[in-house]
Amino acid sequence: MQTQLAPEFQNTADGQQAEAILRKCVHCGFCTATCPTYQLLGDELDGPRGRIYLIKQVLEGHQPTRKTQLHLDRCLTCRNCETTCPSGVQYGHLVDIGRKLVDERVPRPAGDRALRWALKEGLPSPLFAPAMRAGQTVRGLLPAALKNKVPPRQAAGSRPTRVHARRMLMLEGCVQPAMMPNINSATARVLDAVGIQVVVAAKAGCCGAVKFHLNDQDGGLAEMRRNIDAWWPSVEGGVEAIVMNASGCGVTVKEYGYLLKNDPAYAEKAARISELTRDLSELLPAIAESLQAARPDLASQIAQHAPKLAFHPPCTLQHGQQLRGGVEHFLSDLGFDIQVAGNEAHLCCGSAGTYSVLHPDIAYQLRDRKLANLGEVMPEVIVSANIGCITHLQSGTRTPVRHWVEVLDEALSGS
Repeated sequence: MQTQLAPEFQNTADGQQAEAILRKCVHCGFCTATCPTYQLLGDELDGPRGRIYLIKQVLEGHQPTRKTQLHLDRCLTCRNCETTCPSGVQYGHLVDIGRKLVDERVPRPAGDRALRWALKEGLPSPLFAPAMRAGQTVRGLLPAALKNKVPPRQAAGSRPTRVHARRMLMLEGCVQPAMMPNINSATARVLDAVGIQVVVAAKAGCCGAVKFHLNDQDGGLAEMRRNIDAWWPSVEGGVEAIVMNASGCGVTVKEYGYLLKNDPAYAEKAARISELTRDLSELLPAIAESLQAARPDLASQIAQHAPKLAFHPPCTLQHGQQLRGGVEHFLSDLGFDIQVAGNEAHLCCGSAGTYSVLHPDIAYQLRDRKLANLGEVMPEVIVSANIGCITHLQSGTRTPVRHWVEVLDEALSGS
C-alpha cells in the first residue's frame, strides 16, 4: 500500500515505522474474516483493513475526528488479523502508532479521559491490592458490573523453598497477585517439581502493557525500563529464562527489544530481555518429559482423577506470541482429558486487557459467544493462560475457570 507521508511525519520514527508496515498491506481483506469486531458490527471501519485506511489518512495529513478515534478504540488488539494476513502486516504495532497520533489530535470527552486515567494509574499501583481486598470483602453487595471484575478471594498456597542449580525469573504482575495469587504459587511449585527455582525481582512490577495500550506510551516504556533494571542483576547472574504465566505480559516483554530499539541506554538490554522471555507453556514440553521420567504412573493417575478440561487459548498466546497447540498437546500427554472449542477457538473472548471495562457491550457479546463454544466440550473446568481471560470468562459461567498450571499443580500434589 503506497503512502504519501505528510511533511510532519516524514522524518519521525512513528512515520517511518508506520510507512514500512503499510507497504506490506495489499488490502486483500482476508483479515476481516477473523476480526471479532467486524464480525459483530459489520462495519468496514471496525475491521483491520478499514482501520488501516484510517491510519493511512492521518499519516497523509487528514484531520482525524472523534469517529476515527472510536473505530481505533473498538479494536481489541487481539492480533488475529496478523495470524491471518498473508503479507505479514504488523497490525498491532501500526494501531499503537495510529492511536497515539489520533489522540494527539482529537480531545477525548472528560469522562473517557477520567476512566482511562483511573485504569492506567490504578491497575499498576500498589494501592490496587488493598482496593481488591476491600472489594472482595463486600463482593456480595457490589453491582453486577463491578462484581464481574472482583473474583472471590483466593488462597495463594505455599511457595517452595528448595534451592536448585537451574533458576528462572518470574514476573508476578500487577493485578495477578491480588486477584489470583495461586497462579504464581502454582507456577513456582510446578517448576520446583522439575528442579527449577523461581526467582522474583522485588522491584519488577507491571510489564508496561496497561499504560502503553491506553496511550500513555511514555509511562509504559518507563515501566519497561524499570523492569529491565530490576532483572538485570539476575540476568548477569546467569538465570536461564524469564518465565511468564500471563500471556498478556509475555507478549509485551517479548517486544521490549522492539519497543526500546531507539533507546541508546536500553536497546541492547531490552533485546536480551526479550530473548530470555518464555511463556510458561514453552516450558511445558520439558516439564512433561521430566515428570513422565520421574513418575511413570502419573499419566494414568491423572487420567483417572483429573477433571475434563476445555482450553481457551488467549489471543496474546496464539496470535501475539504465535504459540498454538502446546498446552493441550502436552497436558494430554500427561493424562488430562483436554480439548479446545470446535468452533471459533481463534476468536477473542472480549477481555483484551482493559477492553472489557471500556467497551463492555462488545466484550460481553464476545464472552458469551466464547462460553457457548466452550460449553459444547462439556468441561468440568475451563482453563486458560491469562488472568484477564480467566476473570472475564468466569463472570459469565458457573463452570470453574482457572489457569492450566493450577490444574497441573493440583494433579502433582494429589489434591
